[in-house]
Order: sequence, then structure tokens, then C-alpha cells
Amino acid sequence: MSFETLGLDPALLRAAADRGYAAPTAIQREAIPPILQGRDLLGAARTGSGKTAAFALPLLQRLVQQPQAPRVLRALVLVPTRELAAQVGEAMRGLAQHLPVRPKIAVAFGGVSINPQMMALRGGADVMVATPGRLLDLVDRRALRLSAVSMLVLDEADRLFDLGFADELGRILALLPARRQNLLFSATFPQAIQSLAEAQLHDPVRVESTEEKTAEPAILQRAIEVDAAKRTQLLRQLIEKSGWARVLVFVATKHAAETVADKLRRAGVEAEAFHGLLSQGKRTQVLADFKASRIKAVIATDLAARGIDVIQLPVVVNYDLPRSAVDYVHRIGRTGRAGQSGLAVSFVSAATEAHFSLIEKRQGLTVPRERVAGFEPAEAAPPPGAGTGGIKGKRPSKKDKLRAAAAAASR
Repeated sequence: MSFETLGLDPALLRAAADRGYAAPTAIQREAIPPILQGRDLLGAARTGSGKTAAFALPLLQRLVQQPQAPRVLRALVLVPTRELAAQVGEAMRGLAQHLPVRPKIAVAFGGVSINPQMMALRGGADVMVATPGRLLDLVDRRALRLSAVSMLVLDEADRLFDLGFADELGRILALLPARRQNLLFSATFPQAIQSLAEAQLHDPVRVESTEEKTAEPAILQRAIEVDAAKRTQLLRQLIEKSGWARVLVFVATKHAAETVADKLRRAGVEAEAFHGLLSQGKRTQVLADFKASRIKAVIATDLAARGIDVIQLPVVVNYDLPRSAVDYVHRIGRTGRAGQSGLAVSFVSAATEAHFSLIEKRQGLTVPRERVAGFEPAEAAPPPGAGTGGIKGKRPSKKDKLRAAAAAASR
């Protein structure tokens, strides 16, 4: 199937070709036609599936086909992170470049001064891509109104709840017109997302791509047994001896990100930390340097599990294992994107073996354990009953219950 068969405007087809979209992905094939028809949509979309174009292309076409007063906000895209907001905004501007009347696409997120974003909204905007908190800041300052929004996109909805945006979402939904098209994309569907979908979506088309699932084996997964104290040394050796040009390394805390990055730099490896305490300018610079291969290793907290899109990222390393099995999928999904092959390496110590075993069980995986010469583990396993090393279980936590209640309250 080609993009031409989906009923898209020639100007959008030209822009898609410019961006290297040779053929639609599964999520694009399934989502674009019902969105063009004005239907609500609930999409199961993993990272790297092409979902941004799946909603951006039909959204832009509907704006062109239903012209109204210029610079009246009609489409709102809510995303969980600054990086994803910038990425989606850039993609939408690129796809709109050949339209006869190009919509004004504004992007807003926290962590930077609000004044330039308010200045950019002078004269209005047709599309807003924003994180929830900064959007409400702009509304409170009367920089924009949501009363004319006819299309709402919740991108990575599960992550919006994971990052504690339930209250902000409730406030935003209350400001929107009751009659609108709703598009909800999520990689996972916990109870909070299901409650939100039931409350906000009207007779939605449900889309679940199977193509991306078959592409998962393109990510080679390895688990290396190593004592916790030797992980940085092992990471350095793997980078140097394996010839990794770029590697995204996940750690549990901001302090660990800074510590590991500093040790790698002192060992001669170009590395930078990436976490929420960095200024937006610094985060933008780190990503730019990483994409340009000026940095070999980025040491990140789970802030980067979604929202970072690095073309042909070859390797992801779980220096610290993720707290949940779902986060494991999001982390390794940073590599092996869009049909490319990738490598995901997890460091497993005696203390985290039960943790990783549970991740395997939850994801239906079996990853053989490996040992690297010179780094054979010497630590003993914890006593029976010591737990799984902190992995998040299936039973809802108190925070999960509060998020679900907030979603239900928005009905």
C-alpha cells in the first residue's frame, strides 16, 4: 500500500516523500482513513511505529479542508515531555510545508522562559503542541483560548499519567468544547487510560498495529552478569572494544547520570548526563551533540525513555534496570526503530537477578545470561524472600489509584 491510497492531499504526499516516508507503516494505514472521516480513535502505538505522522497528516488535511478564521486554535496535541513536544512540532511543520495555506503551529513546554512562547502566540495559532503544565500557564495568562478546539490528540497518554499529569489533564478537558474529535495514542493501557478513553472518546475506532510487533526481533537483547561496582568499567570496555559510535545508557537517578558520565569522560569517552535538573538549553545541546555524533554516550534517567528520537541509534544499555517491565520496553524501543536493527544490553547483578527475571516473565522473554572475561560477578545472591529488587508489580499503587480516580472524575 502507498500513501496515495489513503486519500491524502498531494501537498501532504509531497511532504511525506521529502521526509523519506516511502510507504505507510501499519499504524498509519489503520489510523489515517478514520481520522480523515472525523472519527474518534484509540491507538495502540509503540515508540518508533510512525504514529506522529499517523495523526499529523490527517489532522493537517482536516484543517485545510475545513477553513475557519485564521489563527484560531483548532487542534491541540498534548505530550508528556519537552523533547517530544519539540519533536512533534518539528514533524508537523515539515509535513505542512507544501500546503497552499500553511497553518501556524506553536510549541510550548516548561523548563524555559514563558515569554518567548507568549510572543509566538501573538496573532494566534492554528495548532498547539504542548505539555499540560505549560499549556495551562498560557491559558491562565490569557495567551490563548481552548474554546474553538475541534481536534484533540493525546500522544503517549500512558506516559502523561506516569508523569503525574492527571490533574492538569482534567483541567484542560474541562476547558475544551464538548463536541470535538479525540485521538488517543498509548503504548500501554492501564486502568487510568481505559477510564479516560471511556469518558472522552465517542464510538472510537480501535487501532492496534501488528507490524511493529513483528519488528521487535530486530532488537538483539543481551543480559550481562556483573557486580554493581564494576558496571562503569564494563560499560567503558564495551563502548571501546565493540566500537559503539553512540550509546544511550539508562540509570535510575540524576546523581547516577552525572557520576557515570563524569567517570566515562575521565576515561576518555565523550559522555554527557541527561536528566530533569538540566536546563532546557543544556538538554537541547546534549541531544544535538548526540545526534551529530559529537558525543558517544548519553547517560539518562527515564525522562528520556520516550521523547528522544535519534535516527539509527545502535545501542541502548540498562545500567540500572527499569522499575517496571513496561518501562523496559520503552527504553529498548529507543533503538531498532523504523525497521532498523538495534542492540539492547542489560547489566544484571546478583541483587537484581530476580528483578530481571520478572521483567522477562512479564514480557514473555528469555534472555540468556552472559559473562565478560575480567568482569565475572563475585557478589552473592540476596537471601530468599528479599524481593525482586523494586520492580513495580501489577497491583495498583496508591499513586496509581489516585491517577485513576482523577481520570474518572473528568467524565
